[in-house]
Amino acid sequence: MEKLVLNGTLIDRGEASVDIEDRGYQFGDGIYEVVRVYGGRLFTSEMHLKRLYSSAEKLSLHIPYTMEQLTAQLEALVAANQLDTGIVYLQFTRGVAKRKHHFPETSETTFVAYTSEMERPLEKMRKGVKAVLAEDIRWLRCDIKSLNLLGNVLAKQKAVENGAYEAIQHRGETVTEGSSSNVFIVKDGVLLTHPATNLILNGITRQVVFGICGKEGIPFREEPFTVADLRAADEVLMTSTTSEIMPIVDIDGKPVADGTPGAITLKLQQAFDREIHALSAQAVPGAPK
Repeated sequence: MEKLVLNGTLIDRGEASVDIEDRGYQFGDGIYEVVRVYGGRLFTSEMHLKRLYSSAEKLSLHIPYTMEQLTAQLEALVAANQLDTGIVYLQFTRGVAKRKHHFPETSETTFVAYTSEMERPLEKMRKGVKAVLAEDIRWLRCDIKSLNLLGNVLAKQKAVENGAYEAIQHRGETVTEGSSSNVFIVKDGVLLTHPATNLILNGITRQVVFGICGKEGIPFREEPFTVADLRAADEVLMTSTTSEIMPIVDIDGKPVADGTPGAITLKLQQAFDREIHALSAQAVPGAPK
């Protein structure tokens, strides 16, 4: 992907540079989003950008664009890179300033966005994936999609070292979320997931799943559940922008139920496919009419 956006300007990747005293580099003082692209179209971009602005407000970080202006820049970037299926990564930091922990009196926000090709993980979605449990050692503002991801990185590394796709995090006995996903269980036909408190990120695909449940008549509740509940679940699944709706069929080397994706998970996947196909019926922004 040859083009990226740096501070509102579409440029070649080789021309881009960020100062070594940018606070995102030195402090993780910034926020980000990852938006899926299907058929050249941004998927749920409005929901992602609303969360971006919410994260910015919680950190007193200024975004110098309206949502409409930002959307237009992302669409132009996708078009310039001729991206069909993949992601747009966008990041805002507090900008460049002399290295001091407190906020600088003056600084200009640094904005970067780029695209990557990324196919849908259809085979993994069909078969299901393995997960491991990991103690949740992160800070207490997981509702902010910030650049402070070292706890998530360590959990994901544990998953990789154990041949798993995801790490399911828990604080004590309470399951919170995955290292880069939200986690759900199904018990007696009811879908359960941790409430959207400061302990988890309110995932966009998580929110899409709630909408699907309403349309499909699938009972769901936002309430805490335990590691014991997880182990005794009829189905376990995770959701994220890149993994979509992913069945988890093995946790710490033990099968979930019969070790295959469950009926509710499959129903959610089918409905999510319909959401994507509905997007495909729309015109690509900037395409000839």
